[in-house]
Amino acid sequence: MKPALKKALEPYIRLAPFFGIGLAVVAILMAVILFWQRDSRLEMSGSILKVRTLALDDQSAAVIVDFRVVNPSHYTVVVRTADATLVDQSGNTLEGAAISEMDARGLFQYFPSLGQKYNDSLVVRTKIGPHQSVDRMLAARFEVPEKQLQARRRLSVHIEDLAGPSVDLVEKPR
Repeated sequence: MKPALKKALEPYIRLAPFFGIGLAVVAILMAVILFWQRDSRLEMSGSILKVRTLALDDQSAAVIVDFRVVNPSHYTVVVRTADATLVDQSGNTLEGAAISEMDARGLFQYFPSLGQKYNDSLVVRTKIGPHQSVDRMLAARFEVPEKQLQARRRLSVHIEDLAGPSVDLVEKPR
């Protein structure tokens, strides 16, 4: 290196360790901030536990989905909507019409073949507290025969929070 160039760069060479230390401190501070903020996003997860079907008449059937929703964040989730969607053997997507909690109780009372009603229905404005896991149920009516409902490719439950975040719980392949 030429002596003139070395002399010109000497102040910067002396500052290099301080610059490196400054970068390390900023990186550590960013890591600490990101670590503290890791659960501050509103998000949900969960899984479908059990699916039951019931023929209502020749051209319609009900599906009862028991599922678990987990709220790992620091904030309360308030349910805005909960919908059931079905993909049949032909690949058509069908939207289910939600069945109210009172009607769902009636289904279990009048159709003992459904078995026991394990969970309350997930209804609008249901609150799921921070770091809480809840088991709920969703009953929906589909305008297809029960046979077509049982031969489904996929069943999913879509839950949306008032603030916007949502989760899709998808049935595991049978």
